[in-house]
Amino acid sequence: MSKYSITEFVRQTEQKDRGQGFFELETPRLLEVNLKLNDFVWAKTGSMISYLGKIKFEREGILEHGIGKTFKKALTGEGISLMKAKGRGKLYLADQGKKVTILHLQNEAIFVNGNDLLAFEPSIKWDIKLMKRVGGMLAGGIFNVRCEGTGMIAITTHYEPLTLKVIPGFPIITDPNATVAWSGNLQPTLQTDISLKTFIGRGSGESIQMKFEGDGFVVLQPFEEIRGKREHS
Repeated sequence: MSKYSITEFVRQTEQKDRGQGFFELETPRLLEVNLKLNDFVWAKTGSMISYLGKIKFEREGILEHGIGKTFKKALTGEGISLMKAKGRGKLYLADQGKKVTILHLQNEAIFVNGNDLLAFEPSIKWDIKLMKRVGGMLAGGIFNVRCEGTGMIAITTHYEPLTLKVIPGFPIITDPNATVAWSGNLQPTLQTDISLKTFIGRGSGESIQMKFEGDGFVVLQPFEEIRGKREHS
């Protein structure tokens, strides 16, 4: 049989059960969610590419997660539009071909850029958090999602993620547009480096940076994902 035959192509690319549980990486860029009877999952709106079985999709209700989050989303315009997938079957999720990473939180917390949060189990508590801004450098600051509890979440990155350890006394500076997530105990601040404006070429004329201090980690991607806009790898 030719290695380029249709039969061989189907064999190499067909869906495979890996027995990994509720969340499963079908490919590095595609998440499989295994829903049993009456299970449900929260997923980024528009991320469904296929499903098998009987699954119903519901748009996130106006007060689904409490009036506090509703007001925050209305105020910030944060791109955390969710849908609930409920039923029994296999659900396949993806986001612009970005790499998918599954994280199993065990009574832990992590901050994630809202645009990079693909899906999470209903046992995970979440809230929108605003980073303190410096003067008028940003019209509304930078908003992220704090996920906390025990359960699985799936995040996405453009290409391969890099995790840097934050050590007391040795702060790490990052570009907000390349910063995907960080440990829940860190409280980064925003700063500017005017000396970099010649090299950045951004409309603001300033280099806005995130400064992480303490003991934890930061997840980066080798790609600048301009917040509020949709970018493609």
